[in-house]
Amino acid sequence: MMQQSAAPTRTHLTVALHDGRAGNARQALALAHALDLHAAELVLQPRAPWRWLAPRVLPGAQHGLGPAFHARYQAAPQLAIGCGRQAALASRLLRTRGAHAVQILNPRIDPAHWDIVITPQHDRLAGSNVVHTLGSLHPVDDDWLLRAISVFPNLAMLPTPHSVLLVGGPTRAAALDDAGFSALLQQLSARARAEGGSFSAIASRRTPPAWRAAMGAVDVRVPGLRWRDTGDGANPYAGLLANADRLICTPDSVNMLSEAAATHAPLFVWQHKRVQGRSRRFIEALLTSGRVRALDETMAEFAATPLRETERIAAVIRQRLQRNP
Repeated sequence: MMQQSAAPTRTHLTVALHDGRAGNARQALALAHALDLHAAELVLQPRAPWRWLAPRVLPGAQHGLGPAFHARYQAAPQLAIGCGRQAALASRLLRTRGAHAVQILNPRIDPAHWDIVITPQHDRLAGSNVVHTLGSLHPVDDDWLLRAISVFPNLAMLPTPHSVLLVGGPTRAAALDDAGFSALLQQLSARARAEGGSFSAIASRRTPPAWRAAMGAVDVRVPGLRWRDTGDGANPYAGLLANADRLICTPDSVNMLSEAAATHAPLFVWQHKRVQGRSRRFIEALLTSGRVRALDETMAEFAATPLRETERIAAVIRQRLQRNP
């Protein structure tokens, strides 16, 4: 991550604003860097009552998001890109100081308070300044994947085809069970043995202990990594995305599916019919687009065109705000 400037000036033409949450930071920084390689980062430090009511503006709000933001408020950038409710308040305030304001994710109030609002199409937000994405924004592109290959060179030595499972976990919207997950591990490891390939699986913060234990119980004779946490070494997520010959993803995370869809590997989603609500609408859109297929016993190969929404949205912003590349 980029360091915050101690004395903000207009030298930073673009600033990415977020509340420190990983998902919000990743989206704000990805879009900011797609528009401006020298974009600055500002982590907000909201306090009550502004933290509770953001992005609604209360008197003194410029003092309620931390000293770094207050300094930036005095020297506003040309473009403020925020993700999440706290950042929506910050970008809205910077707009009153002359900045163009771009909000990522539904602000839950009238989108007219920002120049552009970027939301997933499955949120169904409407407005003349609303731009829809198929999934979330992220930094995954060819350069990102090439860097990942160089950081994890041992992954390229694994037998092919290399199947990689991206593991989330059960949520209120995704009724996934332990027995089904164990069966999935057996299916994928058996496929690797039959093909003479390899099978890797990587957990996330949402992965429950029972699933991590099941990952550790996969036959060690099957080549590949089964990464459960930092006890298994450095997180190989980027390297696995870059080296996968096929990707399989649990259906609970829009961010994880979006990043997997940005690679060149065929992508399969497991048990998507167990998901409800907005995530189900997102997965159905991916399936309709042809970029993703439902996991079955065949896992038949198909041509995969990377889904690169960050690049597309950056181009839309340049056009609407008439910014140079």
